[in-house]
Amino acid sequence: MNSMSSANAGSASAVTRTLTGSPLIAVTLYLAVTGGLLLMASLSIADVIAHRQALAQTSDLLDQLRGRKGAAKNAAAMSAEHPGTPFLQGPTVTVAGANLLQRVATAIGNVGGSMQSSQVDVSLAQTKDGFVGLVVSCELEQPALQKVLYDLEAGMPFLFVDQLDVQVPQTTAQSDAGTGRVRVILGVSGQWQAGK
Repeated sequence: MNSMSSANAGSASAVTRTLTGSPLIAVTLYLAVTGGLLLMASLSIADVIAHRQALAQTSDLLDQLRGRKGAAKNAAAMSAEHPGTPFLQGPTVTVAGANLLQRVATAIGNVGGSMQSSQVDVSLAQTKDGFVGLVVSCELEQPALQKVLYDLEAGMPFLFVDQLDVQVPQTTAQSDAGTGRVRVILGVSGQWQAGK
């Protein structure tokens, strides 16, 4: 046992003599150990950052699947895309009906459609908690119908599609089945608040 501790002491004193005798070896060894420690620290930090990014992506995916984050983003996008109030504006129910007609006509016109006729029903405002109704007949391209419906239901003021009747023209060619103009009868309503 005594010989083992004297061997360890002898090897330790030999290492100490070598390092003190040659400062170049001591500096090289110090730089190698410091570089190794820095490399290990940077790899550990990079690993932690990668795990946090993976966790954030998984959390975002989970929120989207649960409908939380997507709804918040959609609400923010909707308010930025369609600014305004949720109710029909106007000092009277007649003006609110005119604003409803203008909103629907704009949505149809934005996709290249044309209105054939319209009928505003303001009597619902007294009987159905302030709702103003509108029935329009229009023609538009078949793919544009979805854009119109989305614009009306996702924008401001809050509008509800109560009636949708689509008449597709009879075609003999199969290639024209997905395109062409369709006749649409559309019933839309929105709420008007008196005195606003």
